[in-house]
Amino acid sequence: MTAKTHQEKLAKYAEAIVKVGLNIRAGQRLIITLAANRGVPLQFAPLVREVARAAYEVGAKYVDVIWGDEEMLKIRARHAPKDSFDEYPTWAIQGIMNMLENGDALLSISGMDPDLLGSLDPEVIGKMQHTHLVNLEPVTKLVTTNASNWCVVAAAGRAWAQKIFPDLSPEKAQEKLWDAIFETTRIDQPDPIAAWEDHIVALRNRANYLQAKQYTGLHYKAPGTDFTLGLPNGHKWISAQSLAQNGIAFTANMPTEEVFTLPDRNRADGVISATFPLSYGGTLIEDFQVHFENGRITKVAAKKGEAALQKLVDTDEGSHRLGEVALVPASSPIGQRGHLFYNTLFDENASCHIAIGRAYRFTLTGGEELSEEEFVSAGGNTSLNHVDFMIGSPQMDIDGITKDGAREPVMRKGEWAFKA
Repeated sequence: MTAKTHQEKLAKYAEAIVKVGLNIRAGQRLIITLAANRGVPLQFAPLVREVARAAYEVGAKYVDVIWGDEEMLKIRARHAPKDSFDEYPTWAIQGIMNMLENGDALLSISGMDPDLLGSLDPEVIGKMQHTHLVNLEPVTKLVTTNASNWCVVAAAGRAWAQKIFPDLSPEKAQEKLWDAIFETTRIDQPDPIAAWEDHIVALRNRANYLQAKQYTGLHYKAPGTDFTLGLPNGHKWISAQSLAQNGIAFTANMPTEEVFTLPDRNRADGVISATFPLSYGGTLIEDFQVHFENGRITKVAAKKGEAALQKLVDTDEGSHRLGEVALVPASSPIGQRGHLFYNTLFDENASCHIAIGRAYRFTLTGGEELSEEEFVSAGGNTSLNHVDFMIGSPQMDIDGITKDGAREPVMRKGEWAFKA
């Protein structure tokens, strides 16, 4: 029977997060934090508590949460001494590392106000973001090698909801956003767990088709886009479900509609136009283009947020290159909703996308065992950053480039051009 009340849906959502997203095993511990690893706002407590209940029901032996407050970030950016932005709460990183190194589970909850820091000094925000990424790097390395089962989900933050639905009252906007989250994560289905199992199989079939092809590259053509991207030898197309090094199959993102792999860090040429705004570090970047030559970003331009975009690219050498390429049909359930979420977890599942920065080691055969130098030599990218931005549209065509240079249709007008 389909859940009717908000509380019933929240409990179903928590059950799917625990059983499908994390797939928690008896005896595991679970740590819950904000997707930016800065602490879960108290407004998300009802979801956190339902997740804790669901986790204990399947045998988790301990569940803990790192709490936080978005407004504290804004207060610090405005009032802290200018020379203090290298300070960081390393205790939080140590707590997460303790869990992951023990083979425990990590849940990150997304729902930050997209405009939280957008009006503040970009130099200050850039310093805060860089310090955060440097301190987070040990966690990032474990996550990108699938050391343990992890998952990113969303909760309907009040400010986020108001951004998406500005014409509604705060209460109605938040209610509508919760409904959107439940629909896109299949919680509105009679049996959400079964619906997820079917969806995982369908995505796996797409990934298997592309894996068998082993294209050497992809060519993108759309208004404002003419772009060729290389794929390294041994690249692996991944879909919803992955296998962690602790032996647990998990689904890292809820929702998810993508199949993805890593590009060759040295082979990206042309220009790509973003088709959705990018919310990065509390700043909204809109109407932007990125130019590439020999794998490296050579120029960015944006009608809004260009300084923030340039700061992102200048984070380190690796953030001048790409770490992920993902394919999503324009007709995905999120794409068909007809509105932006201003949140990458959702918007990336409405559209094909690529990611600036770090590649996931598990997208290259044997990548988890390679040294950083060996991974880079094989075409993988390393960076403090991993930031997706959306490039797909109903006007986009994508060709796969074979080893002999022939081109085969992968997508036409934003839709799959092959059966799987």
